Amino acid sequence: MDAVSRNNVKVTGPVDGPVVMLAHGFGCDQNMWRLVVPQLVEHFRVILFDYVGSGNADPSAWNRERYSSLEGYADDVLEICDQLDLTDMVFVGHSVSAMVGVLAAARRPHRFAKLIMVAPSPCYIDDPATGYTGGFTAGDIDELLESLDSNYLGWSGAMAPVIMGNPDRPELGQELTNSFCATDPVMASVFAHTTFHSDSRADLASVAVPTLVLECSQDVIAPREVGAFVHAAIPGSRLVTLDATGHCPQLSAPQATGKAIMEFAGAAR
Repeated sequence: MDAVSRNNVKVTGPVDGPVVMLAHGFGCDQNMWRLVVPQLVEHFRVILFDYVGSGNADPSAWNRERYSSLEGYADDVLEICDQLDLTDMVFVGHSVSAMVGVLAAARRPHRFAKLIMVAPSPCYIDDPATGYTGGFTAGDIDELLESLDSNYLGWSGAMAPVIMGNPDRPELGQELTNSFCATDPVMASVFAHTTFHSDSRADLASVAVPTLVLECSQDVIAPREVGAFVHAAIPGSRLVTLDATGHCPQLSAPQATGKAIMEFAGAAR
């Protein structure tokens, strides 16, 4: 199956507009961008897709070995880029997809003009030896993954509102819960283990395109220490702190998120 069909690729916006690809994070799909897309399509050609194992991507294409590494998700991105012959593209990656973008851009630099990282984290586990703060201890991550593996639906119902981080807007937490619960538990488990055990810190120095780091003012998954680390590690990057809480600003603060994406993506290349 071709990548466009396999990954449920949707293309919208002006045919001759600059290209922006939106990549979702763990437990989500392209629908998580729906509140930002209307702003972007006025000026940009927008590429949306689902990673294999998520959303409406073809589940028969899923392979445990491939998707047990972030490189497998980078393969999805690059195969879409190759099929659509995308060049000079702005890649917008949410959460773990920010690091997928780093890996993909290193392998096909001519495809990527800029990177925009939304609530990124190169490593979720604290590293006392280097002074790195990821937000979780190794024991925290082990407990999180054990809970996910033993009762995925229960874990989703408990964790999604925490990740969303807007208790005064319970509908947002419910939407994320529904997204998690729509994902096959086996595939979700592999993606979760891949995500939360990943360590892409050493890859950041290789980023050679203009990069925007978008963090939230409060985020339990990617605290501000992480945003500061990513900004410091990527030469010439720009750090913007959104007036938003939680880990999914494209849902909780879509206007501010869309504005930041448009301003950086549309700046002089």
